Amino acid sequence: MVPALRAGAEPRRHPVVVVGGGPVGLCTALGLAVHGVPVVLLESDESVCIGSRAICISRRSLEIIDRLGALDGFLKAGLPWTGGRSYFRNVEVLRFSMPADENQRLPPMVNLPQYRIEQILLDRVEQLRDLIEIRWQTRLTGIETGDSGSRLKVATPELNYELEADWVVAADGGRSFVRDALGLALEGTSYEGRYVIVDIRLRSDRPTERLAYFDPPCNPGSTVLVHRQPDDVWRIDYQLRDGEDADEALRPENVMPRVESLLDMMGERGAWNPIWIGIYKANALTLPRFRAGRVLLAGDAAHLMPIFGVRGANSGIDDADNLSWKLAFVIRGSAGEALLDSYSAERVAAARENLRHGTKSTEFMAPPSFAFDLMRTAVLSLASRHPEVRPLINPRQTSAVTYVGSPLNAADGEPAQGPGPVPGAVLLECPVTVVAGAVRTQGHITDLVRAAQVPGFTALLFTDTPEVPRDLLDLKDGLHRHGVPFDIIPVVRRPVGERVITYGWDHTGRLFPMYGADSGTLYVVRPDGHVLGRRRDARATWAAAAILHALGSSTDQLRERDDQR
Repeated sequence: MVPALRAGAEPRRHPVVVVGGGPVGLCTALGLAVHGVPVVLLESDESVCIGSRAICISRRSLEIIDRLGALDGFLKAGLPWTGGRSYFRNVEVLRFSMPADENQRLPPMVNLPQYRIEQILLDRVEQLRDLIEIRWQTRLTGIETGDSGSRLKVATPELNYELEADWVVAADGGRSFVRDALGLALEGTSYEGRYVIVDIRLRSDRPTERLAYFDPPCNPGSTVLVHRQPDDVWRIDYQLRDGEDADEALRPENVMPRVESLLDMMGERGAWNPIWIGIYKANALTLPRFRAGRVLLAGDAAHLMPIFGVRGANSGIDDADNLSWKLAFVIRGSAGEALLDSYSAERVAAARENLRHGTKSTEFMAPPSFAFDLMRTAVLSLASRHPEVRPLINPRQTSAVTYVGSPLNAADGEPAQGPGPVPGAVLLECPVTVVAGAVRTQGHITDLVRAAQVPGFTALLFTDTPEVPRDLLDLKDGLHRHGVPFDIIPVVRRPVGERVITYGWDHTGRLFPMYGADSGTLYVVRPDGHVLGRRRDARATWAAAAILHALGSSTDQLRERDDQR
């Protein structure tokens, strides 16, 4: 419900307004709320989306969603899968698997339609409604930006009004009103190849995997993708041939025979019915910057990914994760605005990396020229007999991005070489036993990080005994005084008697070698799970410098604040 208006303008100013209530907007709002920042979210529709949009959620996105408190719904409703198969005509030419070893806590991929994704996130929003206000059927019609914030004009079925915000997050999709209103232009390539999307309902015992058919007998000259979804729904994407009229291609009388022919080729004889038909073409586009003053852009508003490799929604969820903690720290006064420039730097670099992989996949799935088509046919023809060419068919599924060269990364300690996640990388998953007093729980290293008292920076201290040096405890207290959440979690090779502090036990013996750790090794982890820095000797002065550098502060500035207190 919109508060009482005065002269057509809402009287109170909001710290953050998020424009767009899709997965990216909802994850941004939830991320800010987890850090205690109130959010108003504007959505032009009256409910969750309809139709077939994003369907594949990656392990990295699941880790992010776990920190937002919504993981259980995804795991309960989604269909996990670990790989897939590709066929050329009627011959299998590739079988691939994504990392799914004994170290992992979560499946590499889960299939779940976007309307279910949004509903699960909305259920979590309901639990945080004291901090998140969603305004449905609220369409943005104008935005004026300045050095201190923005004035937004919105329209609803009942009235039009204005509201002000210190910060605006544009998560309003590929046709972003905010992006256009600010005069920002996407850069890159739009491909001519078009794909028809057909969702059907079909009961089948076929396993959940990614299926790709190149030049199949059922649809010669085309490429077809098939994904199983929950509730007996199947997503089928097939490429239109050059010269086919899109409007004609979408007519049910033209779609149904192609689907029937595909199912017959697959050996699926059960009754089926269509529930959605749509069309799209691949784009590989990004903004050069994701920050425009006090407006931050995320998801499809900032970049458009080809669907091949399922980078669209997943890269947008990663945007939300990167942005929300940084914006929260700036709003609370714990960091300077330069931290938001690192959001743009890191996520633009990630977008370009995703686009490099996505472009290669797109050019293979939908060759943009005769030369590409000739090369693809040669590769597919050879792949059944020559394994060395099969990597060219690999769909390059999305994976966690390492922020190489991030302005936040701290220099490695001595020695700098060796195994373990480098600064900018996400944590390597590994089973651990989480010990809290007399209670021992089987978990993973990411569970241990989430055991920190507050969402913020975490130091993983590899040690012989679960005792934290006094200088690190003093650092923790000092950072907390200045509103910087920081916790220290010891990790040991062997459990010790009951301790008040929560710590991790490397019961498999794999964690220390995996992280190149000895007693005294320290990893400092950012709120988004990326490594800020690592050092072989646990020095509080180094950890303090690394965190303060990331936040755009210094030890001298903290001392000045203490003196002012």
